[in-house]
Amino acid sequence: MKHVQNSKTMNVAFLIYDQVEALDLNGPLDVFVKANVIQPGSYHCFTVGKTKDPVYMEANTMALIPTYDIHTCPQPDMIVVPGANPEFIMKYIQDRDFQETVLKWIKTHYDAGTVVFTVCTGSMLLTGTGMLTDCVITTHHMLLDALEQHNQEADVVSNVRYVDQGQLITTAGITAGIDAALYLVGKHLGQKTADTVIELFEYQNAKSEN
Repeated sequence: MKHVQNSKTMNVAFLIYDQVEALDLNGPLDVFVKANVIQPGSYHCFTVGKTKDPVYMEANTMALIPTYDIHTCPQPDMIVVPGANPEFIMKYIQDRDFQETVLKWIKTHYDAGTVVFTVCTGSMLLTGTGMLTDCVITTHHMLLDALEQHNQEADVVSNVRYVDQGQLITTAGITAGIDAALYLVGKHLGQKTADTVIELFEYQNAKSEN
């Protein structure tokens, strides 16, 4: 079955990389997929990796094969950056190759107007890109101090589920990615659609101040 796409379809690229956190990825992904079922042609969701080689989800529980690599994926309207265990996040932000490929890909699209939506510790991955400068941002509570230490030009806040800065959306830990995705669906398609997804999920989402 071919993907139904129209001029209003939003291309949503979900970055995947080795040891990506399962719910960081799958929670928001399922929100957008369900919204597209309700309003067909609203979202075209796909995964993107540095290459097309399989990567492993956290704890090596599952091998994931990206739909596209960073060189062949469709032009994204939104890039979703899920997090991982802080140990792996800190390794990635010090990895020169990751910086010059994956992070450069995100930054290039961000500079061209693409929305970037980070989930949990995914915001920490953007350290050093300049994308967090002068922004209000958040992350998982375990990494708030580190995020602030590495991004002193940003305003790091706690006790919120997500922060919408227009082109940049960051969230607190794990399930907060679902909350932010529901918020974005409501913003894009109307609250009725978001409420229908909540009903399908049987999910009581937390509220946030932005």
